[in-house]
Formats: sequence, C-alpha cells, structure tokens
Amino acid sequence: MKIRKILVANRGEIALRVIKTAKEMGIKVATVYAEDDKNLPHALFSDEAHSLGLGALSETYLNKKKLIDIAKACGADAIHPGYGFLSENAEFAEMVEKNKIIFIGPTAESIVLMGDKIGSKKALEKINVPMIPGYHGDDQTVAHLAKKAKEIGFPVLIKASAGGGGKGMRIVHQESELEESITGAQSEALKSFSNDKVLIEKYVVNPRHIEVQLMSDTHGNHLHFFERECSIQRRYQKIIEETPAPNLSSELRLKICETAVMISSGINYRGAGTVEFILAPDGKYYFLEMNTRLQVEHPVTEMVTGHDLVRYQIMVAQGDKLPVAQKDIKQRGQAIECRIYAEDPDQNFMPSIGKIERIGTPTLRDVRLDCGFLDGTEVGVNYDPMLAKLVVWGEDRKLAISKTIYSLDEVLFLGVKTNRDYLKRILGHQSFIAGNTHTHFIPDHKSDLEPRKLSDEDMACMVAALSFGARREVKSGGASESLKTPWTQLTQFRN
Repeated sequence: MKIRKILVANRGEIALRVIKTAKEMGIKVATVYAEDDKNLPHALFSDEAHSLGLGALSETYLNKKKLIDIAKACGADAIHPGYGFLSENAEFAEMVEKNKIIFIGPTAESIVLMGDKIGSKKALEKINVPMIPGYHGDDQTVAHLAKKAKEIGFPVLIKASAGGGGKGMRIVHQESELEESITGAQSEALKSFSNDKVLIEKYVVNPRHIEVQLMSDTHGNHLHFFERECSIQRRYQKIIEETPAPNLSSELRLKICETAVMISSGINYRGAGTVEFILAPDGKYYFLEMNTRLQVEHPVTEMVTGHDLVRYQIMVAQGDKLPVAQKDIKQRGQAIECRIYAEDPDQNFMPSIGKIERIGTPTLRDVRLDCGFLDGTEVGVNYDPMLAKLVVWGEDRKLAISKTIYSLDEVLFLGVKTNRDYLKRILGHQSFIAGNTHTHFIPDHKSDLEPRKLSDEDMACMVAALSFGARREVKSGGASESLKTPWTQLTQFRN
C-alpha cells in the first residue's frame, strides 16, 4: 500500500525533517502541536496541523488515543513517531496497527524485546553476540545482586533494565558502596520506568561508544550504513557525534557493522534501528543496547553515505524493497553533529529560557542546521532543551572540525544562552582533534573546557580596541554605513 498522508506524532526539528522527505516523495503531511507550540515551524509548514490542546505531556504529545483519533479524522495512512515521546512505545505501535494505520517503525514485538535490556541480552546470547560480562537474572534481591557484583569484579555498573538516559544507573568501585548503590538504582528505576529490575555489568574504564545505523525491509534485506562515534557525552547524553569514527581500523569497523547486521537479521527486524556497542581500549567490543527508532544523530550518516534514511523508513513501512544493496553503501568524507542546547555550561549547565531574537544561518557549503524554532519564538521549560543540530560535512576530519567551529559562530540564537562556546572548546581540544575520545572525555578534561579567564593584558587590549573604535565613530560624526553591522546595532540581548 502506497502511503498518501503521514501524521507526524512529534514536534520540533524531527517533525520538520519528516515533512521535508515526505514532500519530496509527494506525500501529504499532517502535524500536531500543543498550544504552547502553535507558533513553531512544525505547526506552520505542514499541509495541515491539529491542536492537541493544553496540559501535561500525557494530555498532548503522549496521548496515544488523541493522536490516533486525529490520524483517523484527517485520513492519514501512516504515523511517523520521530524520536523520543512514543517512538519506542510498543503499546502505541500496536494501537496504530490495530486501527489500520501504518506505523513507520518496527513491530511492537521488536520494541518490547530490545527495550528490555535484560530480555535483549538473553535473546542475543543465543546468536553469539559479544556481551559485557555481567548478571541479568531474575533474582533481584539485594544480597544476590551484591554477590554477583563481587563475582564479576569491581568496578561494576548497575543499570535499570527498562531504563535510558542514565536514570537508574550507578558505577560501583568497591564493596562498601554496593548495597546503597543497588537500592538507589532500583528506587530510581521504579520511579522513572515503573520497573525496578536492574542488571549488573563489568564496568569498562574509558570506553568508546560506537553505534551502527541499520535499515531492514520486509523482503529479508538487512543493511548497515556504517558506524557513528558517540563518545562525547555529558551525564550519559550525547552532545557531539561523528562518522566515520576516528582511529578505528577498517577491519574492526567492518566487524562491528557486521555484528549489528547479524543482530538485525537474528531478530527479523523491520525499519530503522541503531545498535550501540561499548568499545574497550583493548579493541574488544560488546553489545550495549538497540534503539528501535531513528536516532537524533542520523544526519551525519546521511551526510557521508548520501542516503535518505527517512525515505527508506517510509518505503519499508509501505512494503517496498530497499533500493540499495550493501555493496552500494559507501562512506565519503567526514561528518560532525553538534547538539545546541538552551543551557549555560559556565553556570553548571543551568537551563535557559526566553525569546529567540535571531537564530542565524550557516553560510558554508555542506552545512545544515536542523532547527525547530524561528526568530521570535519562545523557549520554555516543558520540553527537551535541544534547540537545534548543526551538521557539517568535510572532505576530511580536519576540515569538518574547522567548518563546525566556524559555523557555530554563525548560528547565534540571540536571546537565550546556549552551549555553543562549550562545543567549540571541545572541538578545539587537542585530544578531540587527535581522535582520542571516550565516554569520560568531558569529566576528564573538565578544567580544560572551562572558559578561559582573561588576563590583565587581554583586558587592556579589549579596552584599547573599544576606545579606538569609539573615537573613530565620534570623528566621523556617527557610525558610517560601512561600520553598521548587526553587532553594532543590536541592543538588549544576552547570549
């Protein structure tokens, strides 16, 4: 069945991303918006937009019945869940299909299987996927979990089975910390996911986080679109991603990608998915988890392979065969994605809210800004603080880094504080430039990533420059046209 209209059950830049590809394919798009989002571009630039009303997320973007009722009322053939919200909610996927609407994503069975960290590990052990040594059994008493942790050997990682985003996670370095860490992880897991089951793994010191982009159709084709390096993280949240992963041999790269395809084929997967691995300093890699949706960082893969992953999602959902074979998928150049957040890294990452006076536009070639806001729109506290993703392609990694730093200065987001300068400090760090990244990069280089304090000499030079500029303006009787820039005319902003 050919899809004629898609309802995007999401907001912001991912909704715009789906709109773009759907329109290129000649497919109509309907979007939804909570009332506080009515002026955002995803509510303005679709073929039709439907209000979800006011209230908590459970009444708007997480209201399964309301979303399906809107899809049926507007005649949508399919629902694209984007990422986040209901994208990995098996109940929603099942409800969509039961209402004779196509769910642009995997089956509910796959979502359930891979969403359970314990269940997925048990299933993948049967097909000999490399696993981190650990315990994921049913006995969840504190005494038994502590015994298993001691058998595995410290340090260990206690992790919520149904979790994500670092919730219900504890690193334990010694036996005296065990009981408190186990009960703390269980309590947080129950509160966050209504499930207090945890697993224990050997904690790999300074690992890299490598993930593989997959796409599978219903005709037996399971393809990989190579790997992404996602090691630059803060509190288990990725902030910079790139592909190809630096300092990775072609042999190891291929082996990791082939393992991901073996997983997809082994569970008879459908649609887009990402398998995440931990890569230890000794070169051994282990299965971490599988995300059964499109990833935030999918654009870097599109940049280096030239393939539209959303287009393939839609094709698979309507029953088409993927139009490419594995041999046709190549990596070319280097791509980097930076997540721009409304937060102040220099004030303990305090969230920032307010009106975006001006966003700015990248001017270099092969640079894209995926953004869910417009000039004049408001940033509140009800949603994820990510404002946009800056995605940059270069012929090599050195050029990609240079272009990314330059482009971060062009996307201003005046009116709210962002992490742009912090991202630039990471990109300019010698260890990052050398490709020596791991998941503890940020805490290990904390002092290096703090803003440079100006010396007395720096301050004197700035005062002299400002004084010289002021004298020039007075002498000419005011700023000449050649001196009038956005920077000389802006007032009452902070950034």
